[in-house]
Amino acid sequence: MTNILIVDDEKEIADFVEIYLKNENYNVYKFYSSNDVLSNIDNLKIDLAILDVMMPEMDGFELCSKIREKYNFPIIFATAKVEDIDKINGLSIGADDYVTKPFQPLELIARVKAQLRRYKKYNNFENDENEIDFRGILINNSTHEFFFNEKKIDLTKTEFAILWLLCVNRGKVVKSDEIFTKVWKDKYFEKDNNTIMVHIRHLREKMGDISREPKYIKTIWGVGYKIEK
Repeated sequence: MTNILIVDDEKEIADFVEIYLKNENYNVYKFYSSNDVLSNIDNLKIDLAILDVMMPEMDGFELCSKIREKYNFPIIFATAKVEDIDKINGLSIGADDYVTKPFQPLELIARVKAQLRRYKKYNNFENDENEIDFRGILINNSTHEFFFNEKKIDLTKTEFAILWLLCVNRGKVVKSDEIFTKVWKDKYFEKDNNTIMVHIRHLREKMGDISREPKYIKTIWGVGYKIEK
């Protein structure tokens, strides 16, 4: 179980964030003051923290500094302060990311997942073989979710299957007949390449990668498609 710490003196916001995190099967520890956190944190096993910046008694910046004296788990600031100096201050004292209030819950969840992936990767934790995270692409074969540059994108079942196949084989060319037989589970004929092309075009459109030389899904003419590492 992944443990997420929420610290926000606005109870409604903390409760709201808790609901979305629990929907993603995270365990949540919730506090409304920095002092309460410091009194309890040594007894908790935290994997990531979401800290409000503007809090009475001790603000999020000071709390972050005290946490960093002992712990290196990812910290995300939730702040209504949008000035660059505040962002620089937060990142310079040990925060890993920030979201600006009011934020979209799915954006926060995407940032949480991204930070947890990086933390596990750099600390040599076991990777989840059902999730691939590279070049702004985060795709999970268990939940059938796709995030591109931390924005959730809805895909059809077929689009997801094609993208997953390309991501699993990133850096390699996946032939058109292999795509068709594995995704459509049927015998491939030359005319079926048009069907694949339509779905590839839809994927590129949803990713905003529709130039003549796409950066992500590349066409290898006469052979198939690939995604670069």
